[in-house]
Parts: sequence; C-alpha cells; structure tokens
Amino acid sequence: MKVEAEITDKGLKVFEEEKAEEIHEEKYYGKILEDETLQLSPCEALHLMERDVEFEIEGETLERQEAYEKFCEIDDEFSYKYPAYSDLRERGYIVKSGFKFGAHFRVYPRGVNPYKDGDKREREHTKYVVHAVPENHSMSFPEMSRAVRLANNIRADMLWAVNDTEDQVTYYQVDFKRL
Repeated sequence: MKVEAEITDKGLKVFEEEKAEEIHEEKYYGKILEDETLQLSPCEALHLMERDVEFEIEGETLERQEAYEKFCEIDDEFSYKYPAYSDLRERGYIVKSGFKFGAHFRVYPRGVNPYKDGDKREREHTKYVVHAVPENHSMSFPEMSRAVRLANNIRADMLWAVNDTEDQVTYYQVDFKRL
C-alpha cells in the first residue's frame, strides 16, 4: 500500500482519509486527529514500513534508514523503544501509547479493539504496561514501585523491555505481594 504522508515532530501524518481509516480501524495503528488525518508514532510508522506500507513524502518514497534516523532525532528513546514495539507487534499484540501510565506502551491481547467505548470485558483491558530501556539502564526502587503500582491499579502487569546492544529484547515482569 502506498500512502501520502508528512513527517511531523510526532512521527508521520497520513492525509488520505480512506487509507488512514484502513490503517487505524483494521490494523489499530495511530490516532485519528480532529482534522480527520491519522497521526502515527515513529514506532508505528517504521513498523508499518517494515510490513506493507510505503510512505511517500512530497512525492518521494521514504526509505527505512532515512525514517529510522529521522525518528531517532524526533525521539531520543527511539533506538531502544522500537525493537520492543516491533517485537510485541510481531507476537500479535496491539500496542498503543502508554504515556498516560508513565510508560512507553500499553499492550492489548490479539483481537481486542483498543478503541471500544463503554464497558469492557476482562480480556479487553490493557494486559501489559511496557517500558523499554537499554540494557545498561538503572532505576531506583521507588521509581520501579510507582510503575508496578500504577500498572496494578489498571489490572495490568508491568514489564520492562530490556533492549541489548544487538537489539534483542528481554522482558522482565515485576510484581508486588502484600505480606
């Protein structure tokens, strides 16, 4: 699929309404904005490029390496966020922004519509809150505790996606137990 787009400070913006709807409603990528355009995060855009979407910027095809470099400029954490995002998507999960939960991603099981309004069944809730970090990352216990508690408050599991120097991702789940 070829799609006209524009690089923004938030990733890519898709203007073609029909293609924007297809990407958003069928594949659960991006966010529809008030002007009916589709805003894709850098992770979403690059993953789509690696799957089946060719983005054209001012009539020129956006190449993967060019996109990667641009997205690293837009987002300082992109180099270790993207491998986690891509891995989760390739495992069949639906991955959305986790910003409001203080993490990089919120993750839904396969087949769930993350845009559903109203009451949700148990399986329709966020399954994981995921924060990607490079392998040499350190954090304090209070920081870790806040993340775990926030994830538990929304009935999700907190995962840290640790990205090594070879872009392999290992997930660590941290839980709390009351004694």
